[in-house]
Amino acid sequence: MAIIPPTERAEDCVLVIFGASGDLTRRKLIPALYDLDRLGRLPEKLVVLGVSRTELGDDGFRETLAEGVRKHATRFEEDAWAAFAKRLHYHAADASQQGAFNGLRDRIRKVGKEAGIDRGEGGPNVLFYLSVAPNLYEPIVDRIGDSAMVTEGKRWCSLDPRGSAWQRIIVEKPFGTDLASAETLNRTLGRVFEEDAIYRIDHYLGKELVQNILVLRCVNSIFEPLWSREHISHVQVTAAEDIGVGKRAGGFYDGAGALRDMIQSHLLQVLALVAMEPPTAFDAESIMREKIELFRAFREPTPKLVAPNAAFGRYGAGVGADGSDEPAYADLEGVDPDQRTETFAATRLEFDTWRWAGVPFFVRSGKRMAQKLTEVVVEFKRPPIDVFRRAMQKASDRVEAFNPNRLIIRIAPSEGVTFEVLGKVPGSGLQIATAGLDLDYQKQFGGEPIEAYAPLLLDAMRGDRTLYKHRDEVEGMWRVVEGYLKSDEVRQGIQTYAPGSWGPDKADEVIKRAGFRWRNPEGKGSA
Repeated sequence: MAIIPPTERAEDCVLVIFGASGDLTRRKLIPALYDLDRLGRLPEKLVVLGVSRTELGDDGFRETLAEGVRKHATRFEEDAWAAFAKRLHYHAADASQQGAFNGLRDRIRKVGKEAGIDRGEGGPNVLFYLSVAPNLYEPIVDRIGDSAMVTEGKRWCSLDPRGSAWQRIIVEKPFGTDLASAETLNRTLGRVFEEDAIYRIDHYLGKELVQNILVLRCVNSIFEPLWSREHISHVQVTAAEDIGVGKRAGGFYDGAGALRDMIQSHLLQVLALVAMEPPTAFDAESIMREKIELFRAFREPTPKLVAPNAAFGRYGAGVGADGSDEPAYADLEGVDPDQRTETFAATRLEFDTWRWAGVPFFVRSGKRMAQKLTEVVVEFKRPPIDVFRRAMQKASDRVEAFNPNRLIIRIAPSEGVTFEVLGKVPGSGLQIATAGLDLDYQKQFGGEPIEAYAPLLLDAMRGDRTLYKHRDEVEGMWRVVEGYLKSDEVRQGIQTYAPGSWGPDKADEVIKRAGFRWRNPEGKGSA
């Protein structure tokens, strides 16, 4: 969830959602837009035009979405919904077919004119959103281009200088299935849209604590001087879910897996905010430039080190959260067991920069884990000398090494920051223990939580790409995971792990080889 701060108002436009009858529109996009409207943050004359093959009509579209808003919006109010629903319109069409675009073009002009945002011959501002299956991205982009609906922000279709409308496009993940397919998709988009009109969305970047990573490390003088290899031993990035894959197994997940679905996209973006050089300004160009440079500095492991630095797993059968028996991933409908698709992946990554040379970054993500958890752990180096060791040995023959200081950035399910420090336990004798200095983000700063898509949608309407991805950034992220993704040795070595654990044993071996341990809260799973 994210908290929307006061910002300048976005521009009036027609938001065209391809795939409007799908799950993403119902659960995420429309509830986010509704919440923004209820809070008075949407452009006054924004119009939403849903496009899908199903015959619904405007009223049917609104009725279908009302249930999703009731269930997924932060707060449902009948009056607020009634006002917002007037913004919603629907156009039945197969967007992959060229013949559908003449009618769609006319409908965009019509709803824009009715809303008072048509610019004469220039037409309205248009924000396209691809909420469709990935195999439809390129056909739809080609059809938009063939219909002359994009004019690089100059005009719609005439030489009228007053027609200065813009056209932008938001593209959902997965952005390709490997480096080659991502490059092909980028070329397709580039033939129709200018790079600054392309918004490659990652809803993780809309999460408040993800956005707060740069602020935390660059504004606080207690952390900024320490943010380098001289003081940090390693970094962990974890995204664990306690639920299984479910009905998406055959239709989507078995062709993706944890490495593609989570690490290549969401978690590398989180890692980039931790590891990139501080930007010269908080704007899209500066931030994108530093992320691109970081991914270019990735140290590709030699063939011999690919398998030791990665672990794949898939969960076995067990008891689900509701107490019922849940099948193993390999037994789900539509899954090909011989494909060895991973529901858990862990990798060790390194970057050859002056700041991070020699510092390992460990990234893991999995389904049916011990608990739902998304966090970053920055572990600091221990002091070179333990001045208390002799004093503590008087009370015990065995003295464990002190835990290191750790900065824990909690992204989900609760948002906050914990800095673990060491202190003396009250009482006689010398006993040292770890204590956490906690910041509960919601409790401290307040504000109304809202779906993470909300700030990203607003930014696209404002023309702000700060929280979006550049094409070079996306391709760089694929280069980071390419060796692990295509390693037969890693995939053949996939292990089955118990539901409710912290993943396969090999994941522990990956991090222990460097002398560290995963942070697994509450003692569940491995230490």
